Amino acid sequence: MFKNKWPKTALAAAVLTAATVAATGPGVASAVSAPLSCARIAAHFDLARHQMPENIALAPDGSAYVTFAAARQIARIDPRGTTRILATLPAPADGGTHTPVLGFALTTGIVRAHDGTLYFLYATGTADLTGLWRLRPGGEPQRIAALPAAGLPNGLTLDPRTRTLYITDSVLGTISSVPTIGGTPRTWSTASELASTGFLGANGLKIHNGALWATNLDRGTLLRIPILRNGSAGTVQTRATGMAGIDDFAFTGQGDQILAALNGPSEVALIQPDGTHSTVLTAADGLQNPTSLALRGDTAYVLSAAYITAKDPNLLLAHLNE
Repeated sequence: MFKNKWPKTALAAAVLTAATVAATGPGVASAVSAPLSCARIAAHFDLARHQMPENIALAPDGSAYVTFAAARQIARIDPRGTTRILATLPAPADGGTHTPVLGFALTTGIVRAHDGTLYFLYATGTADLTGLWRLRPGGEPQRIAALPAAGLPNGLTLDPRTRTLYITDSVLGTISSVPTIGGTPRTWSTASELASTGFLGANGLKIHNGALWATNLDRGTLLRIPILRNGSAGTVQTRATGMAGIDDFAFTGQGDQILAALNGPSEVALIQPDGTHSTVLTAADGLQNPTSLALRGDTAYVLSAAYITAKDPNLLLAHLNE
């Protein structure tokens, strides 16, 4: 269905990523493994309507706000698993065919501020639409910062202390910053570790304990970049390797232990602070090319977009044991 609309080069790269991880990655688990348990599918999405979930932000009531990449939509999934579309972004005049690498317009990273405002990214390959967007409760989506049409804005994280949003660009290999009020983005890091090797580079992004953490899908790496006292980027530290296809991720607590989505092989990996990693969820649990995950209390939320499997995009919940 939608898989056949991918440009052949992008699809081939995604399949190659899956094959690489299958051959070199951590051992495949047959089902959910510690520290996760009780995995279940909480919501199924409509592939015919291009409801391929790309990124997730959680609300205090247990609702999940997601971006449906190819549908160009923002949606809310309530605790009962009911999906409600909040906004559909305007399609680019060329239909999105000039979106770098992928060839289709897509919504990507999303975060939620304490007041319920949603910030999210839209990549179209056109100067009039590519950028950082905002959706206030009950309002209409509006672009608050333009981003390069030649790039692919992907990961998004919010520092509530400084009211700063940080953005990865998977094509340009950069991290940029924008204040929550919007304005002109500032390039925060162009470190070589963020660059792609031909498909997509810098991807997932989180702020944690005084640093920005990012993944590089092509290189299979997890990176930590300290935020210096003046707000600039410190020296990049590579914290985990050998994880080709790594997408978004979430910290399990105050420490540096991480759960990460591995898109190609349909797995979730547990990454320890020393960089070692193991598989804790697989396709046997219902994963279909997972793109992102989030944690609230002892519950892990995992989105699967079914980009390659083209079968069952879904939201999976699992219990995180202490």
